[in-house]
Amino acid sequence: MTDVTIKRALLSVSDKTGLVDLGKALAARGVELVSTGGTAKALREAGLDVKDVSDLTGFPEMMDGRVKTLHPKVHGGLLAVRDNAEHAAAMAEHEIGAIDLVVVNLYPFEATVAKGAERDEVIENIDIGGPSMVRSAAKNHQYVTILTDAADYDAFLAELEQTGGKSTLAFRRAMAAKAYAATAAYDAAISQWFARVDQQHHFPPVLASAHRLVTTLRYGENPHQSAALYVARNPDTPGLPQAAQVQGKELSYNNYNDANAALELVAEFATDSAKPTVVIVKHANPCGVASADTLLDAWNAALACDSVSAFGGIVATNVPLDGPTANAICEIFTEVVVAPGADDAAKQAFARKKNLRLLLVDALPDANRAGLNTVPIAGGLLVQDRDTGKIGLDDLKVVTKRAPTEQELADALFAWTVAKHVKSNAIVYAKDGVTAGIGAGQMNRRDSSRIAAAKAREAAETHGWAEPRTNGSAVASDAFFPFADGLMAAVEAGATCVIQPGGSIRDEDVIKAADEAGLAMVFTGMRHFRH
Repeated sequence: MTDVTIKRALLSVSDKTGLVDLGKALAARGVELVSTGGTAKALREAGLDVKDVSDLTGFPEMMDGRVKTLHPKVHGGLLAVRDNAEHAAAMAEHEIGAIDLVVVNLYPFEATVAKGAERDEVIENIDIGGPSMVRSAAKNHQYVTILTDAADYDAFLAELEQTGGKSTLAFRRAMAAKAYAATAAYDAAISQWFARVDQQHHFPPVLASAHRLVTTLRYGENPHQSAALYVARNPDTPGLPQAAQVQGKELSYNNYNDANAALELVAEFATDSAKPTVVIVKHANPCGVASADTLLDAWNAALACDSVSAFGGIVATNVPLDGPTANAICEIFTEVVVAPGADDAAKQAFARKKNLRLLLVDALPDANRAGLNTVPIAGGLLVQDRDTGKIGLDDLKVVTKRAPTEQELADALFAWTVAKHVKSNAIVYAKDGVTAGIGAGQMNRRDSSRIAAAKAREAAETHGWAEPRTNGSAVASDAFFPFADGLMAAVEAGATCVIQPGGSIRDEDVIKAADEAGLAMVFTGMRHFRH
């Protein structure tokens, strides 16, 4: 059997979007409507004839509606193989009528959890009959059409129009696949609520999750790799998938990856007391970060840190974009700009760069949000907490003879915040709220220090400064200095203050070297590896 004429439909939905229009279209084709509870009420109020499920089963709804569709006359009508003689005989013997169409969406479990409902209400919003009907109809898609998403109603009605009231096997198969994805996602949400909320498992015995496809991308990191963007059913924070793309080409895999790195870093500066801040990212590493009294000053300072790497980079800001800053950004080739808003002058400036992608977010993500990061490995999945570690002035331990000045402490904490978002081994020099040099992703800390210092010297030569910004700077190391050589590279660069986790067996040697060089050094007791 391929095409199936729709003669009887069972409708039971929590989300009644499009329900009445669907019911009217079915009724106009002479389809018998069978329904339950609030769905039946909504259809009747629209003037449609509806048969209650209880009339079909011969049993009333009972136990506060917990039991209404769990009955052979429902599931027999869904599961029967129509051209199987034994099935047909059983249907005739027990007066089971075939059901050709099931329209079901499930109790709002996730919305109930999201609003902070008490446990009893959450439990009551676990749908039992709905998923059972969905699974029965989807299994028997050879004969039964299942609709679980109101977005598919129009396509279904168009199919009926084209086929004279029938559904095609291709359509039924597509809807069956979508139906099983819906029940899998629903059960995943329930299982994770039980594990993480009800049973307080930090790492659930089974990590179930569900994400929906937003779009396929042109390719992945490289042209020979396919790629796509998915989002969680209930994202824990807004981000790039929720941003409005004002202009520009389609975002690539690398655009998303790099722009997310920029957005996550600039979100560290989302406090009310934070100055306007600009982050420039290239290949997922920051190459310039600056805070200043104006956004334009922050842009100029961030760009000056490494104007070579900034070419073709990603820019993120912690405040809405203005015209002068947008005009300045447009002076170099920039792939993506992300900001929490932009004024008309900024939009007009960017409009001249038609390929530049401008993304506006309603809010910056919460840098302190809880959550899990996952990394696939051969044969498994690594899972860890997000790095939400924070260090304040009270957490710092001065370990050198000289204590840092107030300005050095401010620069140290700024450099430490940036270093958290730099690939290990990470070294970040900062002075007056501006990165002076960044060394990322090296196999040893000494090389990262030297690379960062070299970038600072190059910036000074490029801009005609009397000395590199690393002179008088604070330097942050994402992990301890295992040897004094990395520290001495920072001394050679002109740093006067060091912030690092400490904890090396050679800490005393490193502290002694710092004292001999006249450095101030503080330990955080926390590291920020980022691989």
